[in-house]
Amino acid sequence: MANFDLSVHGLKAPTILRNADPSQLYEEAIRYEPGTRISNSGALIAYSGEKTGRSPQDKRLVKNSASADDIWWGPVNFPLDDATFSINRERAKDYLNICERLYVVDAFAGWDPQHQIKVRVICSRPYHALFMHQMLIRPTDEQLANFGVPDFVIYNAGRFPANRYTTGMTSKTSVDVSFENGEVVILGTEYAGEMKKGIFTIMNYLMPKRGVLSMHCSATADRVTGQSSIMFGLSGTGKTTLSADPRRSLIGDDEHCWSNEGIFNIEGGCYAKAIYLSRESEPEIFQALRYGAVLENVVYDDAHHHVDFNNSTITQNTRGAYPIEYVTNAKIPCVAGHPTDVIFLTCDAFGVLPPVSRLTTEQAIFHFVNGYTAKIAGTEVGVKEPQATFSPCFGGPFLVWHPQKYAELLAEKIQKHDAKVWLVNTGWSGGPYGIGARMKLAYTRAIIDAVHSGELRDAPTQLDPIFGLHVVTRCSKVPDEILDPRKAWADVSHYEASARRLADSFAENYAQFQEGGVITGSMDG
Repeated sequence: MANFDLSVHGLKAPTILRNADPSQLYEEAIRYEPGTRISNSGALIAYSGEKTGRSPQDKRLVKNSASADDIWWGPVNFPLDDATFSINRERAKDYLNICERLYVVDAFAGWDPQHQIKVRVICSRPYHALFMHQMLIRPTDEQLANFGVPDFVIYNAGRFPANRYTTGMTSKTSVDVSFENGEVVILGTEYAGEMKKGIFTIMNYLMPKRGVLSMHCSATADRVTGQSSIMFGLSGTGKTTLSADPRRSLIGDDEHCWSNEGIFNIEGGCYAKAIYLSRESEPEIFQALRYGAVLENVVYDDAHHHVDFNNSTITQNTRGAYPIEYVTNAKIPCVAGHPTDVIFLTCDAFGVLPPVSRLTTEQAIFHFVNGYTAKIAGTEVGVKEPQATFSPCFGGPFLVWHPQKYAELLAEKIQKHDAKVWLVNTGWSGGPYGIGARMKLAYTRAIIDAVHSGELRDAPTQLDPIFGLHVVTRCSKVPDEILDPRKAWADVSHYEASARRLADSFAENYAQFQEGGVITGSMDG
């Protein structure tokens, strides 16, 4: 719809396109955004400029009396006063009002109609409009005609910087969220992922207020029985690879909620890492990056527009965004019943965690709140040996409430619906990184398959004396000696020393969340 009226938002422009079709956004991008191209597969190649990733230190939440007591203030959520938010919003509107062309995307977040919110995105770049067209849930013509007043509005003026001298600003980038106003303001970053995670932040606030658990996880369902499972895991744990199972239906790859009715995807699309992507390694993602998809910050050859997915000249964080229906085994609508299994993935580079353990509710809270994985040498500058890293609830940068809130909801739901919880190590065995070997993908897949089939529910276990885990000792297609990490090490004393160090780091990290004794999780169950 051309010349859409945005006067209610204090905006006007010679041309305003609302919910433009991908083909029209392609035309707009090619015509008005220098450097934009079409790949040989048909995806739109776009560039986010200086910022090629999120800016978590520049995210601000408005501190309002209505929500201030709900928010976990600190290193994740930095406060902003109402006056400064208004200044930044006015600055964004001033920029958008001098643009010749504006783009509006009216769509939904959340596949469950009971918990769905209406989102309006206003931006100056067709690339951003196409990105959010694919990432949100696209309305039908009838839904669009009756869209009404949005619940949240994103003012994306990312091409225009924040004023560093404005109170509370630490750089020229600012991503500000006001729950009370129902608004998000973006200044000084053109990275499209800020819009996606802005919506996730909103859902991470709204849903727990309703007793709904918002989660940074993937979700799949059995194609025959419909039984679902959810899988948590930080970068490098294999979550994307293990979720791409042709024998199961994909509910979603990244953001979900667990309500009284079951689970639902928040998004209408997927935002996958593209670095080192190949048809062989990730066939579902590779085939999805076609017409209508967005390829972000990739390098291509001028002659044929073949994308070099191994080229990280611009960034390691190359990305592809595409609608979920491009995934051949996607389940539409993206909803399912209560999960029978909850899987925590960790890539333990110290080589001491067992390949699979069954967790008690107390242990589930402990490992959920910790959100452990390990950095390995070469992944970041200065990392010479494995380092434990923690992200509460496997999604620390996006939490709004204290981790306790999400942990309590998880505990309540796994108990009520008899979901089994598993800790799966996709990392090293037989020693740490550099000595041991990475767990074979075939073994990890066999473990996940055994979880889904129900085989591991009755499998024998033994108690680990250091971590207190109930270690599964028998799993089809996995050698018994692999399942016990102690037996895989040449020197048991070295194993025990390394295991105790990691267990101590678990306890130390968890202690920071136990102020007042409000979290009741336990490492040993």
